Amino acid sequence: MTAYAVAHMRQATMGPQIVEYLHKIDATLEPFGGRFLVHGGNLEVMENDWPGHLIIIEFPDRERLRDWYESPAYRAILPLRTANSRSDVVFADGVEHLHKATDVLK
Repeated sequence: MTAYAVAHMRQATMGPQIVEYLHKIDATLEPFGGRFLVHGGNLEVMENDWPGHLIIIEFPDRERLRDWYESPAYRAILPLRTANSRSDVVFADGVEHLHKATDVLK
Protein backbone atom coordinates (compact mmCIF):
# COMPACT_ATOMS: atom_id res chain seq x y z
CA MET A 1 0.00 0.00 0.00
CA THR A 2 1.25 3.47 -0.85
CA ALA A 3 2.71 5.38 2.09
CA TYR A 4 3.43 9.04 2.64
CA ALA A 5 5.90 11.14 4.58
CA VAL A 6 3.96 14.26 5.58
CA ALA A 7 5.65 17.29 7.09
CA HIS A 8 4.22 20.51 8.44
CA MET A 9 7.24 22.80 8.32
CA ARG A 10 6.25 25.53 10.74
CA GLN A 11 9.42 27.57 10.40
CA ALA A 12 12.62 27.35 8.37
CA THR A 13 15.73 29.49 8.37
CA MET A 14 16.71 29.70 4.72
CA GLY A 15 20.48 29.60 4.74
CA PRO A 16 23.35 27.50 3.42
CA GLN A 17 22.37 24.35 5.36
CA ILE A 18 18.75 24.28 4.15
CA VAL A 19 19.93 25.00 0.60
CA GLU A 20 22.37 22.07 0.85
CA TYR A 21 19.57 19.84 2.16
CA LEU A 22 17.34 20.81 -0.78
CA HIS A 23 20.13 20.07 -3.25
CA LYS A 24 20.72 16.61 -1.76
CA ILE A 25 17.30 15.21 -0.79
CA ASP A 26 16.18 14.16 -4.29
CA ALA A 27 19.10 11.74 -4.64
CA THR A 28 18.14 10.11 -1.31
CA LEU A 29 14.54 9.55 -2.46
CA GLU A 30 15.27 7.97 -5.83
CA PRO A 31 16.54 4.53 -4.66
CA PHE A 32 13.37 4.07 -2.58
CA GLY A 33 10.82 5.20 -5.17
CA GLY A 34 10.04 8.41 -3.30
CA ARG A 35 8.64 11.46 -5.06
CA PHE A 36 7.31 14.81 -3.98
CA LEU A 37 3.55 15.29 -4.31
CA VAL A 38 3.41 18.60 -2.44
CA HIS A 39 6.43 20.76 -1.61
CA GLY A 40 5.42 24.06 -0.08
CA GLY A 41 3.52 26.10 -2.61
CA ASN A 42 0.48 28.24 -2.17
CA LEU A 43 -1.86 26.92 0.52
CA GLU A 44 -5.41 28.17 0.83
CA VAL A 45 -6.27 27.87 4.52
CA MET A 46 -9.97 27.18 4.92
CA GLU A 47 -10.20 26.54 8.67
CA ASN A 48 -8.08 27.68 11.61
CA ASP A 49 -4.42 28.58 11.09
CA TRP A 50 -1.67 26.88 9.13
CA PRO A 51 1.63 28.61 9.73
CA GLY A 52 4.35 27.29 7.48
CA HIS A 53 4.52 24.86 4.58
CA LEU A 54 3.14 21.43 3.71
CA ILE A 55 5.38 18.71 2.26
CA ILE A 56 4.08 15.31 1.10
CA ILE A 57 6.41 12.63 -0.28
CA GLU A 58 4.92 9.46 -1.74
CA PHE A 59 6.55 6.01 -1.50
CA PRO A 60 5.44 2.66 -2.93
CA ASP A 61 4.94 1.26 0.60
CA ARG A 62 5.71 1.84 4.29
CA GLU A 63 8.79 -0.41 4.19
CA ARG A 64 10.49 1.69 1.51
CA LEU A 65 9.47 4.88 3.33
CA ARG A 66 11.11 3.65 6.54
CA ASP A 67 14.15 2.38 4.63
CA TRP A 68 14.58 5.84 3.08
CA TYR A 69 14.22 7.66 6.42
CA GLU A 70 16.75 5.33 8.08
CA SER A 71 19.14 5.23 5.09
CA PRO A 72 22.70 6.49 5.61
CA ALA A 73 22.22 8.95 2.75
CA TYR A 74 19.17 10.60 4.33
CA ARG A 75 20.55 10.41 7.88
CA ALA A 76 23.62 12.30 6.66
CA ILE A 77 21.53 15.30 5.54
CA LEU A 78 18.74 15.19 8.13
CA PRO A 79 20.58 17.45 10.63
CA LEU A 80 20.77 20.15 7.94
CA ARG A 81 16.97 20.39 8.16
CA THR A 82 16.36 19.70 11.83
CA ALA A 83 18.93 22.26 13.00
CA ASN A 84 17.37 24.95 10.84
CA SER A 85 13.63 24.35 10.99
CA ARG A 86 10.69 23.40 13.18
CA SER A 87 8.66 20.63 11.62
CA ASP A 88 6.12 17.98 12.53
CA VAL A 89 6.71 14.81 10.49
CA VAL A 90 4.43 11.77 10.29
CA PHE A 91 4.21 8.63 8.16
CA ALA A 92 0.77 7.70 6.84
CA ASP A 93 -0.58 4.83 4.80
CA GLY A 94 -2.74 5.54 1.79
CA VAL A 95 -6.14 3.97 1.32
CA GLU A 96 -7.40 1.40 -1.12
CA HIS A 97 -8.99 2.59 -4.34
CA LEU A 98 -12.68 3.47 -3.83
CA HIS A 99 -12.19 3.95 -0.07
CA LYS A 100 -15.28 5.29 1.66
CA ALA A 101 -15.34 7.31 4.87
CA THR A 102 -17.31 4.58 6.66
CA ASP A 103 -14.55 2.02 5.96
CA VAL A 104 -12.80 3.25 9.12
CA LEU A 105 -15.75 1.94 11.15
CA LYS A 106 -15.05 -1.69 10.25
